[in-house]
Amino acid sequence: MKILVLCTGNSCRSQMMHGWLKIIGGNNVLVKSAGIETHGVNKTAIKAMKEVNVDISNHTSNHIDEYMGEQFDSIITVCDHAKESCPVFSSTAEQIHHNFNDPSKITGSNEQVFNEFRKVRDEIKLFAEEFLSKRL
Repeated sequence: MKILVLCTGNSCRSQMMHGWLKIIGGNNVLVKSAGIETHGVNKTAIKAMKEVNVDISNHTSNHIDEYMGEQFDSIITVCDHAKESCPVFSSTAEQIHHNFNDPSKITGSNEQVFNEFRKVRDEIKLFAEEFLSKRL
């Protein structure tokens, strides 16, 4: 199964979803992620995922244009902005949307910010498990 995960900047939510889908789906999935923009992979997202033994430190922040000619089985948008701004893919891919809060927008202490990353990470894991359980 070939999956594309889309977000605004391909830095937090799409990267975490990419990591979870790959870990949970293993060799049964090929996962790519991209953004409407590219902001680089967020260091706090890397740290939050590493805390649960999912390494996304080697991921890159890619632009949606890189994948326009590819065919996917599923395209998952993980934020409302990406869903609204996503170019139309000329494919029969199943399009799925779930808006997750952007943990990079949280203000407060380092602990408060990191706790938001943990919360979003765990929400994304549950979504990824449910998504794959219905398709693999």
